[in-house]
Amino acid sequence: MNGRNALVAGSPGFSDPSLSALADREGAAAAWQQLVAQRGPQSAGQVSGDFAVGFIDAGGRGYLAVDRFAIRSLCYRIVDGKLSFAERADELADADTEIDPQAIFDYLYFHVIPSPRTIYRGIYRLPPGHCAVFENGAIQVRPYWVPEFVESTAASFDELRAEFRQLLRDAVAVQLDGGKPGCFLSGGTDSSTVAGMVGQVAERQVATYSIGFEAEGYDEMAFARIAARHFKTEHHEYYVTPDDLLRSIPTVARHYDQPFGNSSALPAYYCARMAREDGVGKILAGDGGDELFGGNTRYAKQKIFGFYDKVPGIVRNVLLEPLLMHTPLGRLPLARKGASYIEQAREPMPDREQKYNMLYRLGIDRVFTGDFIGSVDTQAPIEQQRAIWRAAIARSPTNRQLAFDWRYTLAECDLPKVVGTTQLAGIEVGFPMLDQHLLDFSMRLPVDYKLNGLKLRWFFKEALRGFLPDEILTKKKQGFGLPFGVWTAKNDALKALAEDSVRGLVDRRILRAEFVDALFSRHLYEHPGYYGEMIWISMMLEQWLRRN
Repeated sequence: MNGRNALVAGSPGFSDPSLSALADREGAAAAWQQLVAQRGPQSAGQVSGDFAVGFIDAGGRGYLAVDRFAIRSLCYRIVDGKLSFAERADELADADTEIDPQAIFDYLYFHVIPSPRTIYRGIYRLPPGHCAVFENGAIQVRPYWVPEFVESTAASFDELRAEFRQLLRDAVAVQLDGGKPGCFLSGGTDSSTVAGMVGQVAERQVATYSIGFEAEGYDEMAFARIAARHFKTEHHEYYVTPDDLLRSIPTVARHYDQPFGNSSALPAYYCARMAREDGVGKILAGDGGDELFGGNTRYAKQKIFGFYDKVPGIVRNVLLEPLLMHTPLGRLPLARKGASYIEQAREPMPDREQKYNMLYRLGIDRVFTGDFIGSVDTQAPIEQQRAIWRAAIARSPTNRQLAFDWRYTLAECDLPKVVGTTQLAGIEVGFPMLDQHLLDFSMRLPVDYKLNGLKLRWFFKEALRGFLPDEILTKKKQGFGLPFGVWTAKNDALKALAEDSVRGLVDRRILRAEFVDALFSRHLYEHPGYYGEMIWISMMLEQWLRRN
């Protein structure tokens, strides 16, 4: 296990000039220890940037903290009254450390293992925006920051647009390292914005890196090329193939400190590797724009369900629900859609979104063995989600949903994907969209500027109209989605790797043999995109377990 007494990672920004000077003279660890000693554990909220800090002082008192999005990770373990910590969970594991079945269920539910749990019993990951104090053999973990939205309606669009553009420029400028400037470029709004802003502030031409796929409905290289031409970048492209997956799946799966199932990790890795081979030491990513400014389609979808709350109770209870939910009329094609809408609208958030969870749709009893289900709490994931949903300080459902996604979409999924794959490729990564000043700006932006009617990220797009190409502003969101299921259904070698891996979970008595039989004999060919995702997360779990 790790026995260090101090760990500081990332680029913490100290708001106190005296602490900044101390960090320059003696290192960030000295500044952190003085900050906490003088102002207490919650003082991590006064620090910006990405960071993970852990130290044990001369009196044996320990302190841990990670940034608001857990861009930098910190894990900890207490054995015989002693605290150990490290950036990776596997650095704290030893030969006697057990795998936690609940973590495996959580992984297959979320496709990642959300903090504070890790794959290992007794080893925990500090959640985003949290700190911990260790004293007398016990640890107390608490949030030092909770999203708080200022939900004003009075705003000058012109003033906000000018401020927003300047904040974007500043956020990009602070991330540049003086070397060759490089950016991921999917052709979406966020990556195109970052690439364009780098072009405005960097002294050298920005290089952009894009991934494509020879698969219908998955390739959006055309949009990346539009952005590259518009901003006159030095553009680089790579088309990922099934053979690339065969070579890289074990490598990527085993690189992470615990199972990780975001399938876009593979294309992100190839993109980062291309940038490193081109001489880029730090690449910028556009992650965060959708979640800060209201760009995901589910925000509009949930707003539509929210309309049902405004229907008078007598109309709901006396007319709509009895008619559509409890009579044969509700089974007619058009009425059936109305009944489905009511059924979902009656469900509170975040439970409503979980109706679409893959495990629920497939059937937990059909997927897992009885022994495995008996060893886990199948309600634990939704209980955690309900607590996270309640935590944000927000009046509007849209802002609450944004904060919810800051935890699950960004901190637990998308950011670990990019951080992990860039580390594997051997380069650094920066996230300008998650700059502290942009984050604060987004929390005071009127909610109708984020979701205007059903128009996604309305302010963001209008504020950048004339800067971004019109084709980028109007395109549908896609990203580096991987056509794994489509390829697996057609490529014998890829299917053999996937099936051998997934059947390993049958041997471990996690998945039912009959479910896996149906998965590879029928379901994969009927709906390769949907069932390919189940195969992918199962394969990546087994590939990781084989390393251990």
